[in-house]
Amino acid sequence: MIFQGAQAVADKPKTIDEYLVAVSDDQRAALEKLRKTIRAAVPKAEECINYGVAAFRLNGECFAGFSSSAKHCTFYPMSGSTVAAHQDDLKNYKTTKGSIQFQPDKPLPVALVRKLIKARIAEIDG
Repeated sequence: MIFQGAQAVADKPKTIDEYLVAVSDDQRAALEKLRKTIRAAVPKAEECINYGVAAFRLNGECFAGFSSSAKHCTFYPMSGSTVAAHQDDLKNYKTTKGSIQFQPDKPLPVALVRKLIKARIAEIDG
């Protein structure tokens, strides 16, 4: 069990709320903002945990997710091609094939997250 305050959470979270309980306060605030942005961009999305990552699914397919680590937060557009296609927009962030890392005190801009999600949904629909 992981204990956050008086609340106990299973080692492997089953919901995004459970995932966020075990995250530091500054990371939780940044990830909650990201969560809110994703939910606003795709209101019909279903929240889930996918491979240990807080994720969002639409019509059965994961299109976005996020996680925290000791030194940063990560946004996953769940697509290497989405990250590659937006390298100019992401030049101020450390990226990997399918992820974008950011510091909790410098969260990803809402407009950028919306743009990436729009591109990812178009990729799924395309």
